[in-house]
Amino acid sequence: MEIVGIDVGFGFTKAYNGKNSVIFKSIIGDATDIQFHSSLDDGSSSSNLHITLEDKSYFLGSYAERQSNIREFTLDQEKLIEEFVKILAIAAAGICTETSAPIQVVSGLPVGYLRRDSKRLKEMILGTHNITFHHKDGQDVKKRIHIDKILIIPQPIGSIFNLLFDDQGQIKDRELATQKIGVVDIGFKTTDFSIFDHLHYIERGSSTLDTGISKCFSVIANKLRQETNINIELYRMFKFVESGMIKIRGKEYNISNLKKRVYTHAASAIASDLNRLWENEWDMDTILLSGGGSVELAAYLTPNINGNIIPIYPNGDARFNNVRGYCKFGRYKWGYAKYISQRQADPKSKEDTADDKNQPDQSPDPKDATVTPPSKGLSWLKRQS
Repeated sequence: MEIVGIDVGFGFTKAYNGKNSVIFKSIIGDATDIQFHSSLDDGSSSSNLHITLEDKSYFLGSYAERQSNIREFTLDQEKLIEEFVKILAIAAAGICTETSAPIQVVSGLPVGYLRRDSKRLKEMILGTHNITFHHKDGQDVKKRIHIDKILIIPQPIGSIFNLLFDDQGQIKDRELATQKIGVVDIGFKTTDFSIFDHLHYIERGSSTLDTGISKCFSVIANKLRQETNINIELYRMFKFVESGMIKIRGKEYNISNLKKRVYTHAASAIASDLNRLWENEWDMDTILLSGGGSVELAAYLTPNINGNIIPIYPNGDARFNNVRGYCKFGRYKWGYAKYISQRQADPKSKEDTADDKNQPDQSPDPKDATVTPPSKGLSWLKRQS
């Protein structure tokens, strides 16, 4: 049994299977012939991402940003679902997994799009997909990705599940399971507000707003365009905004003060929406900031929020909070701990595949695989398929 959490966002695509993780920009480009490959890249699995899927070749992520003549990037939800999700999700799954056996996927959508797009998202990636990864040394690696089951959940809840469950999908934080928790999930395009009370998702007070970090990038890019007459693509802004400096036509521009003003304004707008939306949720125990945008905005946002806020941990990557939670919840839903116990007891189980036979045993110690009885509060999610 392999369970993979996948999150195709407007800014980045992420995947995690409990062992391997991958993240790359959600950019798709045309594949072109590269005459010379430098050996000076970072060597990561996504640094030179070139795939063929359904007889079409693509460069993805930073590779597309650097090398493609035609690069596609979107902030439109409809286009993301119809044209981007399948390519990016299958590529991410192919990097994470080493098996050709069926895998189960948990993914998420912003709460504002959950009802509208869940069915279409499932249809896009369910089934068997043959993908080829083209490496710069000329080697082609073909993989068969068979997605047997998929569960779509409200996106921000992944961050709660990441704290609630351990790596085997068992509840580890009993106190958290009894609390009323609010999540502020700041992504590239959207900010999601969501409430979880004693493991029950609360529709009231959960909403999606178009106030993601891309709006900040857009304001900064527009200011630079006014000064330089250069249009800077939003997906190229990450490193410049982070450093506070950008060089255009050889001239350096310090954008630190502009960044501070823009972030202060964005944080104030998010806090205002949050305080209005949660005006009657005075009994909330904890507020969790999550998403890649939360790292940037936390210092500006926290003073404006009324409530007990779980701090952002500097050593973690907040962009993975949801996708790690997806994987952990999938292990809870599909009984991963019980499966591991049975497999340890009977290593020649029928579920062992040919792909697994030559792999080292990564299973945890059986003494750690006691099965937690299902929680009533999560029964609404356990019933989803």
